[in-house]
Amino acid sequence: MGTRGPSAPVDTTPAKTIVVYRNGDPFYVGKKFVLSRRRAATFEALLEQLTEQVDVPFGVRRLFTPTRGHRVLGLDALQAGGKYVAAGRERFKELDYIHIVPRKPAKIRKLKEIKPVVHCDINVPSKWQTYHRISRHINVFTNGRLFIPPAKIIIPKFSLSDWDIVLATIGEKVFPLGGVRKLFTMNGHLLGDSKDLQDNHFYVAVGLETFKYFPYWKSPRVPSEVQQRYANVEKNSQRKKKVDSKGKEPCKYDGIPPKTQDSVYYAKEEKKKTLAEPLVQRGAEGDVYKAPTPSKETQGALDVKEEHNVQLEVPVDQRQAEIVKEDEEIHENTPDFEGNKDKEDARLCEDVERKMAREWKPVD
Repeated sequence: MGTRGPSAPVDTTPAKTIVVYRNGDPFYVGKKFVLSRRRAATFEALLEQLTEQVDVPFGVRRLFTPTRGHRVLGLDALQAGGKYVAAGRERFKELDYIHIVPRKPAKIRKLKEIKPVVHCDINVPSKWQTYHRISRHINVFTNGRLFIPPAKIIIPKFSLSDWDIVLATIGEKVFPLGGVRKLFTMNGHLLGDSKDLQDNHFYVAVGLETFKYFPYWKSPRVPSEVQQRYANVEKNSQRKKKVDSKGKEPCKYDGIPPKTQDSVYYAKEEKKKTLAEPLVQRGAEGDVYKAPTPSKETQGALDVKEEHNVQLEVPVDQRQAEIVKEDEEIHENTPDFEGNKDKEDARLCEDVERKMAREWKPVD
């Protein structure tokens, strides 16, 4: 039998459990690591193992104690159940790593069950369902013509979407001046769309002219209920007008246009002239400018009369008007300077001739 060689020594060092935090992260909960000589025989092997498990920028290069930040340099310095901080090349950042507690997950709110709305038991078709699906039966009067009975018109459902087509359909049986351009109620309310049309109602077709307020509801073709309703509305409106007319004072110039009132040819009421108080003559009794007692300094003084030769300057508007001669008269009276000059030249020539005749006269 062969002999066995010497067996390798077995490492009986117990494994250590440590908790590692991330440097500077207050929300990172520490991870537990089991250190065994088989997996991490050296300190560099431990750092590589921590780099795989702890996400640190540029890998784990240093280990520090969590309280004071002392650096761990070897495996022997690690204690079982100890807590350490893994860091890269940066310095240790002081935080309360030991008391970092994992955050509790937020409570999921239970959604309440939404109960369906309890609707009314009355079965009434809504307007959006019946609109454009039912034809309209209306009665139309001609504007201003009470003796013409209203025309019964059926407007098809396919033409209700276009108001111009509705007016054209009415114009086939009603002939106002210029064709059917507008549609009014018997009260004079203008309809702008087919949504306002109601079955078995009465309307007035208007062309180019304006709507004429006539009692269309008094026609024998109108039902008595409709006649009574419109008659009550008319009575109420008349009562309101009477009350308003009593409360307001009648204006005298309502029928007169404002331009004629402002015209200079329009006769206006004269305003009563307030009589001014009679003026008190200066020096009379009660005059404020008259001293009640004469002054001692002016007693015995003589009144100085005004000099007649004194020239007074009178304003232009107070001077007497002077007669101004016209330009023609002035031109006639002006001397003829050219004629006088010719006469003087002729006289000078005569004098010169006389002198020369005297000088050249022969001596006897």
